[in-house]
Amino acid sequence: MASFDIFDTIEQLRKTDEAFCVATVLRTADATSAKAGGKAAITKDGQILGHLGGGCVQRAVRSSAQQALVSGEPQMIRVKPSEKVVNMTDPDGVQTFKSGCPSGGTVDLLVEPYQHAPRLVIFGESPIATALAAHAALAGFRVCVSEGAETDGNLQRFTSETIGDLGIEARDFVVVASQGQGDVAALAAALQTDAARVSMVASRRKAETLTSKLITQGLDPVRAAQLKSPAGLDIHAIDPHEIAVSILAEVVLWRNSDKSKRESHDEKRA
Repeated sequence: MASFDIFDTIEQLRKTDEAFCVATVLRTADATSAKAGGKAAITKDGQILGHLGGGCVQRAVRSSAQQALVSGEPQMIRVKPSEKVVNMTDPDGVQTFKSGCPSGGTVDLLVEPYQHAPRLVIFGESPIATALAAHAALAGFRVCVSEGAETDGNLQRFTSETIGDLGIEARDFVVVASQGQGDVAALAAALQTDAARVSMVASRRKAETLTSKLITQGLDPVRAAQLKSPAGLDIHAIDPHEIAVSILAEVVLWRNSDKSKRESHDEKRA
């Protein structure tokens, strides 16, 4: 039987589309089965791959991993005997968890989230869609394009029917750049995703006309109101590449603004 290698496991997880955490034992005190330097990967569904110690440590790590995946920030935690826990945060600022394990030891761990880059999902086969895909790939996004889009590189492709298979999350971005080719179907599919930010390459009047039509077909008006159109920052862009740059700049602004809001929220909680 081949020996377990945590670094091979981490590399395998990186090749998937799922976020995960890596927990490292930093320090131990008194008797404990955990050893400093021990590592494990924690999957999104709470599976622990590797050894960190007993059940009490594992429960704490699972809880912390869920918090880290939501916040996107690393978590420093301490697991120690219940009778030694006065507050849920120690004087040094480390979050504490009660341990009922008979060993009676204390374990400090660092739980680090690994999240892939956000997706940028682009509907359409227009020159703007093609240019945006090229620029976004260079900017480090996971780019997903319509099935018939003429793009360079091995990008993930989808249709309006298979869009649900991408696993789009709130932190991902969707841009409709169909420009007269299946606009209604593309916009309907885009607004049915879980992406918090959806924009469309179209005039405000055209977007309002299309969303009004979709509302009569059952689209939630609240969701329709979240559409940003025209897509992009106003940089007086003219050709497809300039327009693509303006759209990408807006997406980057949204991404960094959302990150700043999360960090500010975390600081206030601390």
